[in-house]
Amino acid sequence: MDSSVMTQFIGEVVGTAILVLLGDGVVAGVSLKKTKAEGAGWIAITLGWGAAVSIGAYSSGYLSSAHLNPAVTLGMAMAGKIGWDMVAPYIAGQLIGAIIGAILVYLQYLPHWKETKDSATILGVFATGPAIRSYGANLVSETIGTFVLVFGLLSFSTGDFGAGLNPLAVGVLIMAIGLSLGGTTGYAINPARDLGPRIAHAFLPIPNKGDSDWAYSWVPVVGPMIGGALAAGLFMILPI
Repeated sequence: MDSSVMTQFIGEVVGTAILVLLGDGVVAGVSLKKTKAEGAGWIAITLGWGAAVSIGAYSSGYLSSAHLNPAVTLGMAMAGKIGWDMVAPYIAGQLIGAIIGAILVYLQYLPHWKETKDSATILGVFATGPAIRSYGANLVSETIGTFVLVFGLLSFSTGDFGAGLNPLAVGVLIMAIGLSLGGTTGYAINPARDLGPRIAHAFLPIPNKGDSDWAYSWVPVVGPMIGGALAAGLFMILPI
């Protein structure tokens, strides 16, 4: 791995770790027992996740393209925004960063896990799950949400944002998706954001945790990748 690729790999690790630390962190604050944010609700979570994506992008944008999401990386490669040779390093960095971010959330809320008795609530800090389990419908939800995300990002790439404003616009996009489309599955819209913390949930010594719901885990991986590919396909056939 040459120095340029390594730098971009590190950027994806750092950015995704910050994204997950702040994103899963707001879910932990709202969901776990005896935190000062307990019960703050869905609005707090969607605002927190939007800010998390913006801060993750700002923190890593000087090192890499700050995709922080394998579905975004796939869409950008399909649309010719990055070379295909960068896809594997980006996705590897994103998955590693997501695991690191989840470990940091575990450490941040260390006293609160044993106070939280519901295993589903604990898993929900790390990974998404459906409000109504219907794998076909859940797959469609993740596909649509990620389509909106990636098509939005590709559309942003054609505009002329002022210096430093693009990550802020991305955060607003994430908030819009969460508020409008996230109520069905928790809007993973990012395979690394879901799979990395789910892996961390599986090996971390968390009191009161149950299983990591591997039966559902393919949905927030496959759906976003389909959505990202469809968004890139539409973007490429539309006139610019």
